[in-house]
Amino acid sequence: MTWEQRWHPLREEWVIVAAHRNNRPWTGETVGGGARQAPEYDPSCPLCPGNARVGGARNEAYEGVFVFDNDLPCVGPAAPGELPSPPPPYRNRPATGLARVVCYTPRHDLSLAELDTAHVADLLRTWQVQYRELGDRPEVNHVLMFENKGEVVGVSNPHPHCQIYATNFVFKTIENEAATCLRHWREHRRVLMEDVIAAERADGRRILAENDTAIAFLPYFARYAYETFVVPKQAHQSLADLSPEEVRDLAAVLHEVQIRFDNLWRMPFPYVMALHQAPTDGRRHEGFHFHIEFHPPLRKPNLLKYLAGPEIGGGSFLSDTAPEEKAAELRAVPAVHYAHAHADGGGPDA
Repeated sequence: MTWEQRWHPLREEWVIVAAHRNNRPWTGETVGGGARQAPEYDPSCPLCPGNARVGGARNEAYEGVFVFDNDLPCVGPAAPGELPSPPPPYRNRPATGLARVVCYTPRHDLSLAELDTAHVADLLRTWQVQYRELGDRPEVNHVLMFENKGEVVGVSNPHPHCQIYATNFVFKTIENEAATCLRHWREHRRVLMEDVIAAERADGRRILAENDTAIAFLPYFARYAYETFVVPKQAHQSLADLSPEEVRDLAAVLHEVQIRFDNLWRMPFPYVMALHQAPTDGRRHEGFHFHIEFHPPLRKPNLLKYLAGPEIGGGSFLSDTAPEEKAAELRAVPAVHYAHAHADGGGPDA
């Protein structure tokens, strides 16, 4: 047995690692293993090509990546300018912004892992355009892009898609990360994520994929069992700053990670994926290094990582697994998707 605390430099908090706990007797709730087989096209799906959405608009007969304004946005440009003031110490303000949906493919039945790498690169280029357009708006201080995949993380529609929130505020995780990276830059004149990459490459055990300009690894300080970072090696504040070569390399690494996820248990692997990009609030944000984080909720095929006493009550994350062990599991599976193992390494075209 080992009891260890590992420092999370981006969040500036300790993670408790007690890997022996993953095999403790469990009589609590479990979740279903696989997902139901979906059709290529679902006439009732509001994200499939040509179908009507909840707001009444009809999707284009799109063939590639498709972007539209969310019909039920969490923030909006028409947020009321004046709100009734609550009594101290409470405060409020309008939640203005734009919310969009990005459909990865017209195919209802394919995840990003099952598409080909060229299609993943197309998606990255779409994200670049969206970040530039939305971030250039004076009222937008942050562009958050994320995907919720799988019923266990509460996804409302299985059609492969992600969401974009362009808001008049900076989400707290990014706000804290930007401050931490700036402080590290000012104290050491080094980019914190570049120091993390150097440490991971020196160790080597937690690296999942790597090419000339991109790398993926389970960080030393991982909180979730299969938490994974996908990072360009060169420091950029946003995805929009990457060169065409860097986009292709990042797409290849991102795609390989998702294939390894699915191959681990031969099932669609659930996760929350978030793009960590610098705020668009006009500040310089020195030291910020764009990267993509995956937070998969499962620690076994049918067992969730529950946030309970230590996390919710105490505010410190307790990891039931060791990143080195989980990385070894992912490294051991093929880099060709199990559903297309007969092919030459790529998924079906969209």
